[in-house]
Amino acid sequence: MSAMTAVWGPFSDYEFMRRALAGCVCLSVGASPLGVILLLRRMSLVGDAMAHAILPGAALGYFFFGLSLPAMTAGGLLAGLLVAALAGMVSRLTTLREDASFATFYLISLALGVLLVSLRGSNVDLLHVLFGSVLALDDPTLLLGASIATVSVFALALIYRPLAVECFDPGFLRGMGRQGVLAHAVFMLLLVLNLVGGFHSLGTLMAVAFLILPAAAARFWVRSLGAQMALAVLCGLAGSGAGLWLSFRLGIAASSAITLCLGVLYAVSLTVGPDGGLWARRPPRPQRNMSVTAGESR
Repeated sequence: MSAMTAVWGPFSDYEFMRRALAGCVCLSVGASPLGVILLLRRMSLVGDAMAHAILPGAALGYFFFGLSLPAMTAGGLLAGLLVAALAGMVSRLTTLREDASFATFYLISLALGVLLVSLRGSNVDLLHVLFGSVLALDDPTLLLGASIATVSVFALALIYRPLAVECFDPGFLRGMGRQGVLAHAVFMLLLVLNLVGGFHSLGTLMAVAFLILPAAAARFWVRSLGAQMALAVLCGLAGSGAGLWLSFRLGIAASSAITLCLGVLYAVSLTVGPDGGLWARRPPRPQRNMSVTAGESR
């Protein structure tokens, strides 16, 4: 058996593996560039909080309609937008910072979502909601993921310039008035959309992996914002493909395997990345004085 057959065999032989790979491609293209913005704006924990903020809405959709894609998607989207609006309002009307406000809503949302799912279904349903079913993606779920990725690419292109400037000047969007508020609102909407799409594939606990890990890995290789986004997408594709292959060969959970492979890419980048990695920042070797060396040689 050739190396190409060994690598591509699971995807060429089994439709469910191709569907899973297509879903991961959508997440990589749509979510990973947003993660670069989150990291540069020091909002990485906000992404994690938003991933859990959608859970109560999705759980409500499940509570009333079961595992219905439209109901759970609409519920998760509304819940995520509501939490984003409430967190922003709290940070503006009180002395609590936005990241701390998101953290409080994240804890409440997670507990409420788990409670609603446990009231309606079994432990299997709860595991499905929390960890997803990337190996069981159907046509509507893939269409949703592809639509979200397409919208994200075009919308991010429209607001790219103000977001790029704001990454290096935190007060820029506030100084733009309504345009700045609109750009921030569109960005938060894209964030919620991609987390909802990731929720159906990887579950709420691991959907944030495509946001943070590829972007964090790309940060250690290039400095340009556009290059970081492109490299983050490639890291997402490589990590998800490797994770799916390992899950098939070893018989392990696909969501966990994908997340761990993305984590390995981050660990490698952290270690040997030329732009701020541990190896690049190692202290230089002390050099002996040339005159002393010459004297010793005599």
